Amino acid sequence: MMVVLLGPPGAGKGTHAAAIRDAFTIPHISTGEMLRGAIEEGSPVGLKAKTIVEDGQLVPDEVMAEMVEERLSAADAVKGFVLDGYPRNVPQARALDGILSGRSARLDRVLSLVVEDAEIVRRLSGRRTCPGCGHIYHVSGAAPRTEGRCDACGTALVRRADDQPEVIARRISVYAAQTEPLVAFYRDRGLLEEVDAMGPVPVVRERILEVLQ
Repeated sequence: MMVVLLGPPGAGKGTHAAAIRDAFTIPHISTGEMLRGAIEEGSPVGLKAKTIVEDGQLVPDEVMAEMVEERLSAADAVKGFVLDGYPRNVPQARALDGILSGRSARLDRVLSLVVEDAEIVRRLSGRRTCPGCGHIYHVSGAAPRTEGRCDACGTALVRRADDQPEVIARRISVYAAQTEPLVAFYRDRGLLEEVDAMGPVPVVRERILEVLQ
């Protein structure tokens, strides 16, 4: 099962990618994971990305493509994967096609998680993160036992800078401009399935697994 997961910030891509991973025993590969892994391993492409990131620049499409190809060549990804955070634009999608065709493989499905803008703002503005262990909470529905403190390590929780309402609005706008064209790209190729990502996580998870199964 080779799957790409699309969706705006706050759509729950990480949460639902993990569910797909567990259901089909395939790796969940995220952009952040790829960057960290390549940099930590000190591979040639990782060293290239490290220099770019340390300079505060965005990683170019061609470097991302190298990183994806390197990650997808790993043994755990031979039989499938769920990609979260890549591709982000049509040129990256075409690069992914080239990577897979070189392995005589192709995507099985592209899932687009659909969430209303107001719900995205609610989800992200209420999110609180532990800078100590990385655990994520929400002020409604997934609050810590002690207000403002991580249940796991006791560290004071923070609201990420990009979870401020005005920043969220900009992130939604950027997604619409850069990533939504992928929806049309994959729809034209008969790979796209739009999934209603509104509602409780278990309900959305069932919708996703029903599509894939």
